[in-house]
Amino acid sequence: MNLFYADANFHRAITTGLKQRGIDVRTAQEDRADHLSDPDLLSRATEQGRVLLTHDTDFLSIGVEWQQRGQAFCGVLFVSTPFSIVQCIEDMELLAHAELPEHLANRVLFLPF
Repeated sequence: MNLFYADANFHRAITTGLKQRGIDVRTAQEDRADHLSDPDLLSRATEQGRVLLTHDTDFLSIGVEWQQRGQAFCGVLFVSTPFSIVQCIEDMELLAHAELPEHLANRVLFLPF
């Protein structure tokens, strides 16, 4: 199952920690999509069936706009700063094991929980 898609500015230590725990996460850099605009990046993540991971507040308004328009997306997981890297990894691991992809669709979620 595809799960997470990290935008170009998402903290690398978190994506590395997730991968070390066996959580499926792809980065915009790995996908050669780090040049895309924010809406295009959310579309790209959705095309791949992945929840977008971000620290970028622009995705909060994009998510709300898409919700209001009824435009489907796989979800946005916004990690606010400051944050504990270990706590973020643990929260995302819990989410990865507890939530089904359809429960994350068209939602904007916030970490830490």
